[in-house]
Amino acid sequence: MLDLTFEPPKPKVISGAKADWELVIGLEVHAQVASKSKLFSGASTGFGAEPNSHVAFVDAAMPGMLPVINEFCVAQAVRTGLGLKAEINLVSAFDRKNYFYPDLPQGYQISQLYHPIVGEGEVIVDMGPGVARRVRIERIHIEQDAGKSIHDMDPNMSFVDLNRTGVALMEIVSRPDIRGPEEAAAYVGKLRQILRYLGTCDGNMQNGNLRADVNVSICRPGAYEKFRETGDASVLGTRCEIKNMNSMRFIQAAIEYEARRQIAIVEDGGSIDQETRLYDPDKGETRSMRSKEEAHDYRYFPCPDLLPLEIEQAWVDEIAASLPELPDEKKARFVADFGLTEYDASVLTADVESATYFEAVAQGRDGKAAANWVINELFGRLKKDDRDITDSPVSPDQLGGILDLIAAGDISGKIAKDLFEIVYTEGGNPAEIVAERGMKQVTDLGAIEKAVDEIIAANPAQVEKAKANPKLAGWFVGQVLKATGGKANPQAVNEIVARKLG
Repeated sequence: MLDLTFEPPKPKVISGAKADWELVIGLEVHAQVASKSKLFSGASTGFGAEPNSHVAFVDAAMPGMLPVINEFCVAQAVRTGLGLKAEINLVSAFDRKNYFYPDLPQGYQISQLYHPIVGEGEVIVDMGPGVARRVRIERIHIEQDAGKSIHDMDPNMSFVDLNRTGVALMEIVSRPDIRGPEEAAAYVGKLRQILRYLGTCDGNMQNGNLRADVNVSICRPGAYEKFRETGDASVLGTRCEIKNMNSMRFIQAAIEYEARRQIAIVEDGGSIDQETRLYDPDKGETRSMRSKEEAHDYRYFPCPDLLPLEIEQAWVDEIAASLPELPDEKKARFVADFGLTEYDASVLTADVESATYFEAVAQGRDGKAAANWVINELFGRLKKDDRDITDSPVSPDQLGGILDLIAAGDISGKIAKDLFEIVYTEGGNPAEIVAERGMKQVTDLGAIEKAVDEIIAANPAQVEKAKANPKLAGWFVGQVLKATGGKANPQAVNEIVARKLG
């Protein structure tokens, strides 16, 4: 079982010119559902296709075309809710969110405002050993994505690509529980990790498959605690929303800038206007996109083309039974079963591919040694070559074979690193490489003793120094290993040198 006893991290305090201030942050994360077809049509969701090549009649809002719900997208939303320990609503409904924009051909977006498919859940955000933030999830609803307007292809015209129109999105809305920029980025990272484990979103932020709207407000110390006790949001500051953030680094930078902007306004006697803002990474600042006075009246109403969505508990239970082991549970098991530190377990469970690779290497072997080789040797080399674990030239069987040779005493740690390099660059069976290239460790005590005697005989002055200062015996060990090409068993060399030097 996962131990959920932890201390919440302290809120970030920002010193203004006149007082100290704290942050209150909530996020709305839009995650593209991992599905080959769209929410209400059979058109492909493939990324990077020719503009307007993945568009069905219903996506283009052709007259008389009616939406048909994609059951798989609904299952993915339920699966996500279960992964976030959230309440699943057996009855939900779709609404029309009405607004005009050129890349929204219907003139409305089909969404779920009043009756979402997923209710309250939670995300545990690790901020260090024994330190974590429990972020409450308010709801998850499914909706259509809009198309894409392109303004930089012609100086006088804009173009519209409808390939993305109608792609299924899950909007995951958090409570205002996040108290700092680092926490906000860590929350998005943890949410992304869970979605990738579940297989419900690929988490590709560069392609816009995962993006966040960040709500930021400031308050005086103690006000947030009062809000949590009473539920009275009026004690918190007016929030501003920063739209479409698709980078952890930019999320942190935008929050930092926005917080200081709001503090400066309030301390100068002004007030914060509730508005939607954009972050400009080139200038490192947020700018107004839409003020409250200009905010759209979306005129939500129930979608007349779709009946309420009713699902059965047995179907939900079936999806629940198919859930994989999630990151927190896997991390706890790695600590318990393999004796890993929390840090190493966190690194190895960062993504499901790394966890699977490690477990294959560690099975039946020393877990700590396996973790050390996977994290330090393999991950280090992959990072240097800008490669992914899924593209590793060294298979789990090959790395496990190297560990077996070390455990059997056939090779030393130094030889193992040379062997790893050969397997990484050339491939092959580690045991066969050791046999063919004469890399096997020398364990013949007579041969090692002969090498020690030769080094001692050739260095009488060093022998006297070592007898006076036993720490200098390491020099002899190094010379013997050098003379034997690193093949001598280091433990045997140490014992024989110590005995010979008295």
